[in-house]
Amino acid sequence: MRHCVAPPAVNLVALETSTEFCSLAVSRGAQLFERSFHAGQRHSELALPALRELLQEAQLDMGAIEGIAYGAGPGSFTGLRIACGLAQGLALARNLPVAGIGTLLALAEDCGADKVIACLDARMGEVYHGAYRKSGGNWIEMHPPGLYKPEAVPAVEGSDWFACGSGFRVHGAALTQRYDGAIARADAEAVPNAAAMLRLARSVFAAGQGLDAAAAVPLYVRDKVALKSSER
Repeated sequence: MRHCVAPPAVNLVALETSTEFCSLAVSRGAQLFERSFHAGQRHSELALPALRELLQEAQLDMGAIEGIAYGAGPGSFTGLRIACGLAQGLALARNLPVAGIGTLLALAEDCGADKVIACLDARMGEVYHGAYRKSGGNWIEMHPPGLYKPEAVPAVEGSDWFACGSGFRVHGAALTQRYDGAIARADAEAVPNAAAMLRLARSVFAAGQGLDAAAAVPLYVRDKVALKSSER
């Protein structure tokens, strides 16, 4: 019988600014420290001071950090640029690897269910949508992140799905009708969470799959492209 070995706990930072909320997390070994607050349009002003306070709480400094995760998207274009830029700046100064973690996957990780439909309001009458299923402790991407009209999101098989994210708050009626009978529970107030991103990032860094900071880019589902270095 094969036994799954948990990845080693390391000292990591996670930054998430894809919505109006700013979410930060720091791990010190197996201990996790987190902070989330409503930032509005002030992420770039508030994120670093809050991170410094969180590092103090964890009794760490950036010299002890071994990797930085950031919310890669989809989400607010400006917010994604901020998280990516902060991660790059912190990582480049210390030659640290980075990992971009999907915001919809982070929603799935944070909700505590094994079958998750994650939707974020994308404005302009559209949603960012992804569907995930957990098997053997790992997430399987049933539908990758995409941009859809609420009435045209991809169908899912079976029932007992957990629905989460602001897409269900803004477009609840259309999404509920689309998923007639498939959704068992919902949390329309859920937002991407840095602590969930940090948990997902542990296995990325443990597998040596962190990226050079210069290669980090936010992913824009609406444009179907990531920003080039010259555009950041």
